[in-house]
Amino acid sequence: MPLALHDHARAMLLMVVAMLFLPGIDAIAKWLTGAISPGQVALSRFLFQVLFMFPLLLRTSGPWWNRTLWLHAIRGALIAVATLLFFTGITYLPLADAIAIFFVEPMLVTLLSVLLLKETVGWRRLLAVATGFLGALIVIRPTFAEIGWPVLYPVGTAFCFSFYILLTRRMVSTEDPVRLQFFAGVFGLLVMGIAVSVGSHLGVDMLAAVRPTSNQWLLLALLGLIATVCHQVVVIAYRHAPVGVLAPFQYVEIIGATLLGLWLFDDFPDSITWIGIAIIIGSGIYIFHRESRAGDNETQEVIPER
Repeated sequence: MPLALHDHARAMLLMVVAMLFLPGIDAIAKWLTGAISPGQVALSRFLFQVLFMFPLLLRTSGPWWNRTLWLHAIRGALIAVATLLFFTGITYLPLADAIAIFFVEPMLVTLLSVLLLKETVGWRRLLAVATGFLGALIVIRPTFAEIGWPVLYPVGTAFCFSFYILLTRRMVSTEDPVRLQFFAGVFGLLVMGIAVSVGSHLGVDMLAAVRPTSNQWLLLALLGLIATVCHQVVVIAYRHAPVGVLAPFQYVEIIGATLLGLWLFDDFPDSITWIGIAIIIGSGIYIFHRESRAGDNETQEVIPER
């Protein structure tokens, strides 16, 4: 096997493994939110991310604090809000449904790139974006009838994450990936710490603080470990293959979420939801394909760091 193909095959395997394990973050969060608020789970997620990433940070070179620190702060705030919204959403939604709705994110990134970065996007990609949103509406429609407005929490997550991706595009060429993830954790921890403190004082349920039990602390640590390890595995994968090759494999996360949802919560998407999921996946893969052909893949990062 040629070396390039061997590297690509290894990268695809790493990507599949990471995407199968990443829903473990959301499954643990959903399991815990019956006793611990989504805000406190998100806070703990960033706490353990910082603790696990710090030894890796020590291996990087150069000054830790520079003029881009304010951009790290904005990224941290965006990922903090995105994580809070998603963890809140999965208290109401099945895992697979929530992740499927979240995957309108590539469509939003494409639209925001046109509106904010003045990038040129052809009619084919715009049609794929519209089709992807149609798929999301198919997933949302029956769920909205059952649970109401909370179904839009993953949509809010996708909006925040889209701005997070655009900002990352600006920083990824000059910033070490370890530092990007470490400082996202630091500022995510700071933002969620303030939010939980204020929310607890004001009696906001989604931001309430309690004292976790020993078993709950272990689950929170496991959540942080899965997040840190899987995101580093994704970084390694992208070092061995381009985004155009690997991006479609992020949809394997829906498979992992479906299996965990069925096992832990007895949730399984109905046939109409699967139609919507298929449309979202097809649209997303087509968008990645067109961006790869247009040469955009060198500037895009698609690490699902929820």
